[in-house]
Amino acid sequence: MPFRYLTDPLFLCCFTAYWLHRGLAVLDLSTPFLRGYLNDVICVPFWLPMMLWLLKMLGLRRNDGPPNAIEVVIPVLIWSLLFEVVLPNQDFWPVPTVGDPYDILAYWLGAMLSVLFWNWYYAGRRGLEPVQQGNG
Repeated sequence: MPFRYLTDPLFLCCFTAYWLHRGLAVLDLSTPFLRGYLNDVICVPFWLPMMLWLLKMLGLRRNDGPPNAIEVVIPVLIWSLLFEVVLPNQDFWPVPTVGDPYDILAYWLGAMLSVLFWNWYYAGRRGLEPVQQGNG
């Protein structure tokens, strides 16, 4: 089964969790842990399918399988460096930010759990596809 990008079940779950948490936060029903780390943990399964879908639409991604190691590691490295090292040390950034090493840990945790899920989910469905019969 090809990667489902914007209809991937993990993406949809994280999309729902993000908006559900926003609603809970408005009602002051969130916890400090969720306020501090939920977005960081769901960063990869939330943003990566959108990025890979865009790359697919631009013809830059030929593989239709679940994200491979390079497709996961490079964004996590860039996000970690940008959001936890570079931007917190810039005066031009309009929103005050603080670099948090636990955010980086949360990015990696979310990435590892995502890869495990995607490999399990899509590997389990490969055997369900109909077998193509050759000509002859």
